[in-house]
Amino acid sequence: MARKPEPVPAFETEADERAYWESHDSAGHIDWTQAERVRLPNLKPSATSISIRLPDALLERIKIAANKRDMPYQSLIKAWLAEKVDAS
Repeated sequence: MARKPEPVPAFETEADERAYWESHDSAGHIDWTQAERVRLPNLKPSATSISIRLPDALLERIKIAANKRDMPYQSLIKAWLAEKVDAS
């Protein structure tokens, strides 16, 4: 016989809820045996637009490198930044 899940408490703020879930397991509140797998094919990661100033010569070198790889220069910049951050 499955036990009855505990009710989720009411929270006054999102910060209160975040603090609660950081210190409590959801297993006491949700019957995970009843969960169903879903796909969210149109879910896109959030992105923030930024503006940076680059010397013209550097931007030209980046565009040439991107052209050699047959990709947009913005994509190449993102790939290089991610690679550099991951290496840190």
